[in-house]
Parts: sequence; structure tokens; C-alpha cells
Amino acid sequence: MATLAFSAHGYTLYPSPQSAHRAVFEFHVFVPHPYAIIDLESMALSGRASLFAAHRTADGKMGQLVTFELHADRLRFEQRFTAN
Repeated sequence: MATLAFSAHGYTLYPSPQSAHRAVFEFHVFVPHPYAIIDLESMALSGRASLFAAHRTADGKMGQLVTFELHADRLRFEQRFTAN
């Protein structure tokens, strides 16, 4: 059964089946590319992270929201994801 959408941090979120964690963590990055492949396993993160398909309510932009338990993991993701 599919999980329903919910709202958090100004986004309507749809859980990704790829995500091991379904929690919305404190630190997050919006990726404005709904079809980008985000491989959290390859990022070698220290803490937990989750991935959601997202609709940003402020401007209606679709994309993906990656949330992180640790700020250092957020920085690592930004460096590695934009480097590719």
C-alpha cells in the first residue's frame, strides 16, 4: 500500500521507496530536479538520511528533498552531488 503525502518544512512530501528512513530530519536540501538519480548509499554519510519526492509550496516547483540527521552530512551531500 502506498504511503500518503504529508507536509513539512514548506513542502508536500512523498516518501521514496529507496529511502531506508522515512523520518524528516532537521537539515535538508531541495534538489529542483524531480528525475535526478540520488544515490544516498554512495555518499558515505555518517548519520541517517531520507529522500522524498517534493513539491515546494512557495513556488510550486517539483523536485526532491533530501533530509539529514547531521549538518556535516548535508554539507557532504551538497559537495558531492553538485560535483557530479
